[in-house]
This record gives sequence, structure tokens and C-alpha cells, in this order.
Amino acid sequence: MKKTKKLELLEKTVMDNGYKVRYEKGNFLGGDCRLRSDNIIVINKFLPIEGKIFTIARVLHKLKPANCSPEVKKIIEDSGFNIDNQLSLIESEQ
Repeated sequence: MKKTKKLELLEKTVMDNGYKVRYEKGNFLGGDCRLRSDNIIVINKFLPIEGKIFTIARVLHKLKPANCSPEVKKIIEDSGFNIDNQLSLIESEQ
């Protein structure tokens, strides 16, 4: 699957789960946040496409959405996150 298709699939999945995706410029990688009543994923628009995919995959891994398609699960696993447990995410954030 092409990288642009992967990114579109991840964006659609997070939007289906009630998140908005915003691409902003700045000195940051990105992640999820809550602004008033909105759930938002902010991504640095200058990241290469691999970085954008990794950022959304990291957030999806943390959210563990129930309606995740097999393609999205594969993208998350290919990004280095284990779907079955969150130990790798916890260890990488310390």
C-alpha cells in the first residue's frame, strides 16, 4: 500500500473515532490533545509522510479503537507498536 493511502486510512480512522486532524507548523512532533470539547491530533506539517503516519499510529495505538480495520492494525504494527499490549508505548515515553 502506498504511503499516501496509509495516511488517508489512518486519518479516516481517527476522524471516525471523534478526533479532528490538524497539520500545523512549529517545533514539535505531534500528538493528541483535548481543546475545550474537541479531541484533536496535531501533526507537524513539515514532517515527512513517514513521520505523519507514525504520529497517527502512535495515537491510535494509545486509543485502541474497537472499529479498527485489519489494514489499520497492520499499519500500527508496522510502525513499531504491538496491538496486543501497550508496553512498548509506555517504555518509549519514559
